[in-house]
Amino acid sequence: MASSSSSSSFTLPSLFSIAVLILTASTAESLKSPFHPRDLLPLLPKQVSWPILNSLYGAADLLPTFIGTASPGNDDVKWKGACFYENTAYLEFHNKSGSEFGGGTLHIQADKAHSWTCMDLYVFATPYRVTWTWYFISRAHTVEFPEWDGLAEYEYVKNKGVSIFLMHAGMLGTLQALWDVFPLFTNTGWGESSNLAFLEKHMGAEFEARPEPWVTNVTTDQIQSGDLLAISKIRGRWGGFETLEKWVSGAYAGHSAVCLRDSEGKLWVGESGNENEKGEDVIAILPWEEWWEFEQTKDDSNPQIALLPLHPDVRAKFNVTAAWEYARSMEGKPYGYHNLIFSWIDTVSENYPPPLDSHLVASFMTVWSKMQPDYAANMWNEALNKRLGTEGLDLSDVLVEVEKRGSSFDKLLAIPEQDDWIYSDGKSTSCIAFILEMYKEGGLFGSLADSVQVTEFTIKDAYMLNFFETNSSRLPKWCNDNDNVKLPYCQILGKYRMQLPGYNTMEPYTHMNEQCPSLPPKYNRPDNC
Repeated sequence: MASSSSSSSFTLPSLFSIAVLILTASTAESLKSPFHPRDLLPLLPKQVSWPILNSLYGAADLLPTFIGTASPGNDDVKWKGACFYENTAYLEFHNKSGSEFGGGTLHIQADKAHSWTCMDLYVFATPYRVTWTWYFISRAHTVEFPEWDGLAEYEYVKNKGVSIFLMHAGMLGTLQALWDVFPLFTNTGWGESSNLAFLEKHMGAEFEARPEPWVTNVTTDQIQSGDLLAISKIRGRWGGFETLEKWVSGAYAGHSAVCLRDSEGKLWVGESGNENEKGEDVIAILPWEEWWEFEQTKDDSNPQIALLPLHPDVRAKFNVTAAWEYARSMEGKPYGYHNLIFSWIDTVSENYPPPLDSHLVASFMTVWSKMQPDYAANMWNEALNKRLGTEGLDLSDVLVEVEKRGSSFDKLLAIPEQDDWIYSDGKSTSCIAFILEMYKEGGLFGSLADSVQVTEFTIKDAYMLNFFETNSSRLPKWCNDNDNVKLPYCQILGKYRMQLPGYNTMEPYTHMNEQCPSLPPKYNRPDNC
């Protein structure tokens, strides 16, 4: 008896009382409530509160919403918060520090709280700093910037202002979102189920279990040069990263590799993003047997893998010698981090799942540039310089330069990547760009080769190309032999059936995938974008 009640101090009457209070507060819309129904959730037993919290909040709620920019001399910024429904802000310059460029005070008036127990969380950012605070009381608040970081920040804030972001889920929702994000990157069953749940919720993806065994007895004699390997990792560090990549791009696979046969008939796998003995992600060419054994026995991300055979007519055009020459020239080079995010961003506003936007991307980059400057240089600084035609500018300098030119950061991000750009460590190709560059060198894009930038392609863009087999009778005999659902490609590993919407449907065209939106959950795209 004692053990059955020790998990919670709540009695049935007390739970009933809280339920009545929640209902009462929900209906008292015309009056300011002493609390909001959501504010009471932490008071409920975990087995009651967490299912409700999970339905109200998710990992995406961790992302702040851009409110506006406060700059001196401009109109006040006004918005509705998660807690306080009437808010205004303005920025005042001062020189309390006695420094050359002085500092500033951000004044925020928070009013009309919807309850006595709620609070609003905010993030404030310039290209040179990011800070945060929270407000619990309805009154005037201030955020101090004692001293601007030199002339550049002073000029930037004077012209563009301080960016204001609201954590729209509030304190409770943000903590819940953190709880949802953390497992995405854990190498556990919890992490795997969290990744699947995220993709189901935010993309509408479905994960149907396949009949066992979940690994195909592959015979390599029916695998040829150019056949694509689409890979989906669903747990651990790469599983979490791929989940977010899939969400923003609409791809149902997060990694890829390609098959190649040498002149003696031996089968190899080319892969950009293979970890070498130093722990570096590089471009590697591995014997099939070595690659396949690793995926079956050592890859702890629980990969789901499908083989996408080329169509015979396409294969007949594929210059394997040229493909090998390209692959050998790239072997050992670093994975293409430089242009990774730019294959996703094609437009000013239609590639950012809410509440993501270019302001938030800039603030995220600012934080990482301060914490990991080498990482930032590799991920975006060089690529942003390429788009500006400059060299050596760090992120803050880039943002200032964009402002000087009368442009905007969102337009800069949307400038298409160019396949012939050379970075400090050579040409930069992500997993799929490496494969598509090989296809270009091998002649599969024909006369369009010079007018298609494959570094602009996501994995979804690649498997939508009409390069692959259309006749199921020509697929390898072992293809999907353990599954009662016959896919148009060959899933060779994984518990969950791989879906690739739009597979094999799109003919290449000039400037393909340079201006395509990608908003969930439909990820609709216009023709010839």
